[in-house]
Amino acid sequence: MVGNILILVLVVVDRHLHTPMYFFLGNLSCLETCYSSNILPVMLANLFHGGPGTISVMGCMTQYYFFGFLAASECYLLAAMSYDRYVAICKPLLYTVLMNGKMCLQLVAGSWVSGSMAINITIYLMHQLTFCGPSEIDHFFCDFNPILKLSCSDTHAIKLLTFFLAAVCSLPPFLLTLTSYGYIISAIVSIPSTSGRQKAFSTCSSHLIVVSIFYGTIMIVYMLPKTDLNKVFSLFYTVLTPLSNPLIYSLRNREVKVAFRKALAKFCAFERI
Repeated sequence: MVGNILILVLVVVDRHLHTPMYFFLGNLSCLETCYSSNILPVMLANLFHGGPGTISVMGCMTQYYFFGFLAASECYLLAAMSYDRYVAICKPLLYTVLMNGKMCLQLVAGSWVSGSMAINITIYLMHQLTFCGPSEIDHFFCDFNPILKLSCSDTHAIKLLTFFLAAVCSLPPFLLTLTSYGYIISAIVSIPSTSGRQKAFSTCSSHLIVVSIFYGTIMIVYMLPKTDLNKVFSLFYTVLTPLSNPLIYSLRNREVKVAFRKALAKFCAFERI
């Protein structure tokens, strides 16, 4: 959380980071901060107590709502970031025209709104279910399948509809991300100079790593047969992705490191005064 908040603050206060790429990065850091705030406090409290913790029904639904909302929003936001890198590398002369302030705001707003629409429908349907014992969730947070296992109602319809909504929320942005990086890799390979290829790849390598971790673990958990390892892989997109985001973008990004040094120097100078 500290790392993501730091990136968000740097993007806001440093005028050199007031570009489309860092505007998207700031939104991603904000999203990851909310993501961590939603799941980690309850999980850590349960670990410190040394056993299963308790959560109210409303608290569980609230946690699942924000989890679904933020996960779906991240799919669209990562796709928007992929499109930004595609335009920067494949259409550099049109970058300032295509990625203007209005377009960036529309892409970010669309990501947040799209994420909320699907989960609102799912939560409404879940509130129509009847739940009966045992009131124990076999997971470290309130996820869709563990919650439905507690229901006495017929869950076939809600599973089918939720699968459709999940496909709508994840498949189009995933395909857009794949297509963008297909064009990006093709453009990078065609660059004649080695230094040019390295410079072009460095602008999108950090984002590619984050995308691979996020989508890779989600596919393993939700598309492959259920195993005991699902909880372990769930830690990747609930804990590892928010943790790796500031590390990857700060360690592999020169502009972020320069902005951090400037901010640190100003803070030290202010402390001396």
